[in-house]
Amino acid sequence: MNHSPALPPDAAAAHDKGYLRRLLSERNQMPASGTGVIDAAIEQAFVRSVAILVLDMCGFSRITQSHGIIHFLAMIHQMEQAARPAIEGNGGEVIKQEADNLFAVFATPEQALEAALDTLRALSAMNTVLPPERALNVSAGIGFGPTLVIAREDLFGPEMNCACKLGEDIAMANEILLTEAAWTSLPTGRYVCSRTDHQISGMELHAYRFDRCLFDRPLHPSAAASPTTSLPAGR
Repeated sequence: MNHSPALPPDAAAAHDKGYLRRLLSERNQMPASGTGVIDAAIEQAFVRSVAILVLDMCGFSRITQSHGIIHFLAMIHQMEQAARPAIEGNGGEVIKQEADNLFAVFATPEQALEAALDTLRALSAMNTVLPPERALNVSAGIGFGPTLVIAREDLFGPEMNCACKLGEDIAMANEILLTEAAWTSLPTGRYVCSRTDHQISGMELHAYRFDRCLFDRPLHPSAAASPTTSLPAGR
């Protein structure tokens, strides 16, 4: 039996979930001693060293209880309007959006951090023209390392898991937390971060809270273009 998986005809197909399922099905039919070639094919097609940004909308339970789910869905749409240009303007790619969470990847942690900062600035600008009950706030988690990336569909890996824990469970509104791997890969002399340790899901998580920049950040063109006049009214 030939255990050499056929590579897809083009690079784009190599990142397709259907191709991953084919490889995993082949792997599950093999003895443990023969899975190495499949694992290598999966790593070649899907594993990339990326920075991961996880954005989480704040106040879901409180807002939906007082204003309803449609109101919160409209707020999620507004958050995406602010975040997507900030992500793409800093060289990132939005992989998926699940409920009130947005997941994106970048080549470097600095790009992910800059995208998070641009998103916060765009949301702050939006909030100046929104009533208090529609104020938009997010928390952010950033990881960095080898990650299995299914293009425009999903992400898997330890740094993805840690970024989710930081962004969804630990960070407060308008707070950016980085994993140790992401923090150590930031350029020196540009950002001030403070260490913060957490116990969550039976694991000890060392993180770094973004405090401030050591340089003047110009307004990124993509952040400046974030829409305010097109916000849905009456929610």
